[in-house]
Amino acid sequence: MSNLPERLRERGWRLTAQRRVVAEVLTGDHVHLTADEVHTRASRQLPEIGRATVYNILNDLVALGEIREVSTDDRAKRYDPNAHRPHHHLICTGCGTIRDVHPTADPTTTLPAPARLGFTITTTEITYRGLCPTCTHP
Repeated sequence: MSNLPERLRERGWRLTAQRRVVAEVLTGDHVHLTADEVHTRASRQLPEIGRATVYNILNDLVALGEIREVSTDDRAKRYDPNAHRPHHHLICTGCGTIRDVHPTADPTTTLPAPARLGFTITTTEITYRGLCPTCTHP
């Protein structure tokens, strides 16, 4: 499970009330919220938090490498707090649900050398698309 507030404390990142609330909202497994969803949930804990503040904190966390942006076609960007742990995504093409999938092998080594065309692979991003159980069996 992602414990973003703990990771930020370990890095020495000053946790203001606003930063703490955003980090708490983003804590957990399979968390992939839009900025608006983060703001809505953060507002429940800290009503005075502004939308611009949430966006700024999200941008700071992306720049720190503590969260990453996940784009799902034409839908709003989502924020993934599990940036510290290599994983892929399952995305439902029906409802947009995103789930983390943890590889059992190093995906940077699974592409055969001839197919790399001379590239040195440093990271991979694999996205599986399909229908979740809810959309498959409505």
